Amino acid sequence: MKQNFDHCLSMLLVHEGGYINHPRDPAGHTNLGVTKATYEQWLGREVSVDEIKALTVADVAPIYRKKYWDAVRGDDLPSGVDWSVFDWGVNSGPKRAAQALQRIVGVADDGVIGPITLRAVYDMSAEKIIDEMYAARQRFYERLSTFDTFGKGWTRRNKETRQAALLLAE
Repeated sequence: MKQNFDHCLSMLLVHEGGYINHPRDPAGHTNLGVTKATYEQWLGREVSVDEIKALTVADVAPIYRKKYWDAVRGDDLPSGVDWSVFDWGVNSGPKRAAQALQRIVGVADDGVIGPITLRAVYDMSAEKIIDEMYAARQRFYERLSTFDTFGKGWTRRNKETRQAALLLAE
């Protein structure tokens, strides 16, 4: 829902945390969940590691709005479903999250949320969608080769996202 972006962003940033450069994470230098590559693409120029370390919420909020929230039509999704799809979209790509949503609601999974997907979303209970998004996301994580390294955190994040999404859907 349109009014949920700021709240969802604040919940997202709890999961995304601060600066990290984990050797097993292919994303490399990341701060507030924004990778060096994403920030370079956003600015249209190369950035230093110091610039990544200095990122603020004000720097990353427009990136999350345009590249993730708008990409999954967060303004148009029911409350709770918006958070579930947005958080997975940030964590694993908006197309993957959109395709999962589309499979759950029984429409073609082209990764683009349009009017057909939205009609199908509103024909299903938000709680059911949130529960199925949680299950699909967990299955996805468990198939990844880095689950042994990051699985505990991903599982915790997935559970917390489901819980918060269900509260938003009430």
